Amino acid sequence: MYVGTDSQERRDAIQALRDELGIVGRGGRGGRQFGGQRQAATEMTEEQRAAYERNMQIFSERMAELDEQFPPVNISNYVDHIDHAVQVAGIDHVGIGTDFDGGGGVPGFNDHSECLNVTIELLRRGYTEKEVDKIWGGNLLRVWREVEKVARELQK
Repeated sequence: MYVGTDSQERRDAIQALRDELGIVGRGGRGGRQFGGQRQAATEMTEEQRAAYERNMQIFSERMAELDEQFPPVNISNYVDHIDHAVQVAGIDHVGIGTDFDGGGGVPGFNDHSECLNVTIELLRRGYTEKEVDKIWGGNLLRVWREVEKVARELQK
């Protein structure tokens, strides 16, 4: 959602699929939402667990179909935001932060193993290797060193 929003058609189709399968919300850590109630996996009967797993498999397969029909945000949308930040603040003031404790939310950049996809898109758009280095941590390290330098001076 921080990179782009789904169309109303996509949101409606996903909600209809959730309703059809009895999947409430997005689930979440520590519990499963199925059949209108949240239950920890350990509290489910064998039959409930089997039904949940079956419906989640169906959900996954049908979501792939919805992704084809209503494409979700992608790496290109993500890098559009980086481009905008570079235009507004300048290349020396942009960095990438991640939050992968529940998935990155961008197909192709859902965990650290897919970082290369962002680099490839940056290079495809004409960023130099030096600029990519700045975005992937060089700017952060430069600022961090400056903060440490100022902190040392203040402690004298």
